[in-house]
Amino acid sequence: MTENATTWIATEPGDPDILTTITEPVAAPGPGEVTIDVKAIGLNPADYKMFAANGPYPARDLPIRPGYEVAGVIAALGENTQIASGGGAVGDAVLAFRVATGGYTSALTLPASDVFAKPESLGFPEAANLLLAGSTAAEALDVTAVAAGDTVLVHGASGAVGVSVIQQAVLLGARVIGTAGEHSFDEVRRFGAEPVAYGEGLEDRVRALAPDGIDAAVDTVGTAEATDVSLALVDDRDRIVTIAAAPSAKEHGFKAIGGNLPASAEFRKQVRPRLIALAGEGKLVVPIARTYPFGEAIEALQFLKSGHPGGKLALIP
Repeated sequence: MTENATTWIATEPGDPDILTTITEPVAAPGPGEVTIDVKAIGLNPADYKMFAANGPYPARDLPIRPGYEVAGVIAALGENTQIASGGGAVGDAVLAFRVATGGYTSALTLPASDVFAKPESLGFPEAANLLLAGSTAAEALDVTAVAAGDTVLVHGASGAVGVSVIQQAVLLGARVIGTAGEHSFDEVRRFGAEPVAYGEGLEDRVRALAPDGIDAAVDTVGTAEATDVSLALVDDRDRIVTIAAAPSAKEHGFKAIGGNLPASAEFRKQVRPRLIALAGEGKLVVPIARTYPFGEAIEALQFLKSGHPGGKLALIP
């Protein structure tokens, strides 16, 4: 078993350039725990928000250890322990979500209940980026009761959550219209949605595409435009959800979800096996834009923070 791990931490709140690495022992797994040698780390906006000076998490213990999802191989199992998908042996390829703390690391020990067998068809970078975006998308469709025959408007359709929303909505039998920049239209079409340019006149453009109306709206970007257009087009506010504009949701009476909310956390925990199965069958694709060596975590997060990575990013220890 790996005795020591290199881990990225933030010793104070700030921008990605405040991150630094430490070397620390890897805890031996006890009953119900698994140690993973990490092969890929999924990058998400939630990672840099964990340590942002003006982020959504003001009360934090130092040092802050970012990273919620990883993929790798089992290095050790606790006594009488199986992983969440059953079985498990040293050397098996796995993915883990939700990592409670410290996913930016070369090895870690965590509850076996958060570790699943990696489908052979899924690379380590894809597996490490599947579940945070995928479970967020699944919850958005669940709380808005999207079903076959619905027409769904997705704001930010070319982003990681947006792409997963498109794919999962299409699997449900829904029609999807997705907002994006014109440079991303092909990506939106690739996953089965009809692209529409955001910006002035968005409401009219969506109405022209869907003269019979919009049944539900999913906001992944949190802009005033997304809120205003959703409210104008969707009659039932219970069928509007945001992952990025909770204050607007509270003000206007529509739904907001987030991994820090108990109901969201429980749903996302339960939906993991289904999403892994879909990905293993090739029905849920995780587009990878770029991978970075483990030592370039700062550069990777700065690129992610730029807002247009064009797909998911992964760190490779």
